[in-house]
Amino acid sequence: MSDVISPADARLDAADTRILAELSRDARATLTHVADRVGLSVSSVQARLRRLEARGVVTGYRPVLDAEAVGRPLSAFIEITPLDPAQPDNAPELLEHLDEIEACHSIAGDAAYMLFVRVASPRELERLIRDIRLAANVRTRTTIVLQTFYEQRPIVSVG
Repeated sequence: MSDVISPADARLDAADTRILAELSRDARATLTHVADRVGLSVSSVQARLRRLEARGVVTGYRPVLDAEAVGRPLSAFIEITPLDPAQPDNAPELLEHLDEIEACHSIAGDAAYMLFVRVASPRELERLIRDIRLAANVRTRTTIVLQTFYEQRPIVSVG
């Protein structure tokens, strides 16, 4: 029998929720800072955070990068639909080697998946669309992002 609890089964109390809200705002916050903000001792925050990690509620930490600064200022959403509805539903596996694809979502509607991509230029977007079509045998519909007002907002908030 496994001791791992799935995130869906993980019940969060008010203190856990406050800790997660603080980490969602700043994953690099020190334990001391989090403890001060949530009104617990450092050792209590550390123990709770370890439990949240062990339970799979916190699955990792990663930096938030400025896409323009790293040479990928052009963002787009690409809907993909299989050319042949009878073909295997394996587009995510066929496309995961394309580094420009930041996210792949299974969606309801006419399309099967929605990709979020970041590239350096319109020419690179055109190349990527061609690569997606060839790799997964799909039809695409692309929407270019003109401006992003917010993203990567905290999932957990208090009050």
